[in-house]
Formats: sequence, structure tokens, C-alpha cells
Amino acid sequence: MTDLTHIKISLLDAITNEGFQQARISSTDTSPYFEYFSKWVSDGFNGEMDYLKRNQDLREFPEKLHANTCRVISLRYDYLPENPNFNQVLENQDLANISRYALGRDYHKLMRKKLSRLCKNLSDICNDQNNTKLDYRVFVDSAPVLETSFAEKSGLGWKGKHTLVINKDAGSWFFLGEIFINLPLAIDEPVENLCKDCVACLSICPTQAIIAPYKVDARRCISYLTIENKSAIPIEFREMIGNRVYGCDDCQLVCPWNRYASSNVNNDFKSKNNLDSSSLLSLLAWNENTFLVSFEGSPIRRIGYQNWLRNLAVAIGNSPASKTNISALMDKQSDTNEMVSEHFDWAINLQSAHLIDDKREHKRNSKLIRTIKKLMPNHV
Repeated sequence: MTDLTHIKISLLDAITNEGFQQARISSTDTSPYFEYFSKWVSDGFNGEMDYLKRNQDLREFPEKLHANTCRVISLRYDYLPENPNFNQVLENQDLANISRYALGRDYHKLMRKKLSRLCKNLSDICNDQNNTKLDYRVFVDSAPVLETSFAEKSGLGWKGKHTLVINKDAGSWFFLGEIFINLPLAIDEPVENLCKDCVACLSICPTQAIIAPYKVDARRCISYLTIENKSAIPIEFREMIGNRVYGCDDCQLVCPWNRYASSNVNNDFKSKNNLDSSSLLSLLAWNENTFLVSFEGSPIRRIGYQNWLRNLAVAIGNSPASKTNISALMDKQSDTNEMVSEHFDWAINLQSAHLIDDKREHKRNSKLIRTIKKLMPNHV
């Protein structure tokens, strides 16, 4: 057994100690993935995410991002807790629908620490192997890295038609992390794309953001509109957003491969502050200090208080109409800036127009609810 083979085996043994479920290795060659990404950006599908336009040479050539890199280790970290109870916020439109990944701790810091500890252990192993020096850098969705491309290239999974990575044995409810290293470890092979003729994710997307298989127009995506977008949410998409106030999981909820999704018993991704069952009005009542304190260590904090109010206003506008909703929106509007205030006007007008009977979003969600009850009976 060569030293490099022993190091790779040791790596695969060590990942479980840090909670990772899988690791695969690829070369640094980004072709043809980079060409596809570059075309996607040049076509404007990235919206206001201007950072995706920058440092293109670092995306194309990983060794420029970290010198001496010759391999990329892609790792999978499952985040679906036991009994996530997806149905509750889909059936009750007065509750805030928050993307599953954001209900607990911020995965960026958590995974970066785990990856750093993993690399420290790997460095010790390398030092024991003829004083081999490990040169590495870890990444968690925080640098110009084509992470889904390396995951697909290494065989960690295949890229689904919604552009998320799908694993045959674990679905898509997982985070990705990368380690750039200088050791020419044996490369793993890609796996077969098993989406076949399925178009469930394309069909369910509320805003039809998946404009073609494997192509998402971020400007239409609810995750983009409620998280990355810093401007006004286009009026044409507001009613389609329903009660989603941070992200959207619909394309994952209907994916047949998520019937095999693994639960992570780690408490890090369990819901904090009852976010999986909070009413829209209770969240609207928070002042900015409550927002900052409640979302300490949460990815939600990054969007800022004003955009949080913007998202809540749209969701309340879409909820079953009531005078209570209108009164709450009017009382809170004085705390908003000009851009967000317009969303409150929109929500108040929509609520006023639907005071008699309003079941619009409930009807739209009925198909999604039936689907996840069939696909994931243990997670509803």
C-alpha cells in the first residue's frame, strides 16, 4: 500500500469523526463545468449576485485560488433532522415558511471548523508518512469555487435538474464543503445521472425559475428573491411567494430521491426559536434588536432587518385576509425604509381586497403536500 493510498483511506475513516457522511476526490480540471457557469453568468441569470462575475480565473483554475492545489476533496454533510414536519407551514398559511437549512445554526462556521479539524488530523497522518507535508485550504460556500461541479465530478452525486446535487442514497438535503490539497490522491469517478425523464422539480417551482433542465434563472427563484436580492421583490412574483419568508424548498420536497434522505441526529440543525412553527405576525412584531439577538449564529441574520420585514410583508399579504393582519402591517410600516414600505402598501391592499374569502396559497400548496406525504411519510 502506497503512502497516498493510506492517506486516502485515513481521510475516509476520519470524516465520520467530524460528522461528515461522505467524501470524494476529483482533479482540479473545471472543464466543461466552468464554460457552462460562465455562459450562465453572461446571460444574466445570476441577477444581482455580482460576486459571481468576479474572480472568474480563480473559479476556472483552483490552483490560482490556493497554490499547489492538485486535488479537490468534496464532502457531504446531511442537515435534515429527525421529524422535520414539513407539512405544518405548508398547511397553515399564517405561519412563516423558512427554508429547512436555515432553521438551525449557520452551516458556514460549523462546517469550516469541522473541515479545519479534519485537515489538522490529516496533516498529522501525512507527517507520519515519510514527512509528507499537507498544504490545504478549506471552503464552505464562501469563495469562488465551483462546489457543485466538483461534487458531481467526484461522484458525490449528480446535479439534478434543479441544479442541486443529488445522492442516490441520501437525496439532496445536505451541505457541501471542499478541501483543496497538494497531494495527488487517487481520483474518484462520477456517478450516473438518474434524473432520467423526471420533471417534478420543474413542474412544482412556484415561479417557474427552473427555465430548462439544469438551468435556473435566479431572478425568478424565491430563494434568491428573499435572500440574495437586496432590492424590491418584483410585483409579478409576490403572490407566488406565498408564506415563504426565507428561501424555498419546493424543488427538494418533490424530488423522488429524497425518499432516501438521511436524518442527522446532530442538534445543530434542529429548529431554533420555534422558527418551524412561528406565526408571521409574531415575527413581524420583533424590533431590530430582537431580530439581531434571535438570529445570532443563524444565516438569516445576514439579510438584515429591513429585508426581513420586506419578506414578512409579502407573506402576510398572501396569508388568509384579516383585519388583524392589516392593522399589524399598518402599525409596523413606520419602522420601514422607503423600499420596504412599498411592500407593506402592497400587502395591505391585497389583504383588503381579499377580506371575504382567501384560499389562494392553500390551494397551490395542496399538490405539494400530497406529494411529500407520499414521498417522505416519515418526515411529515
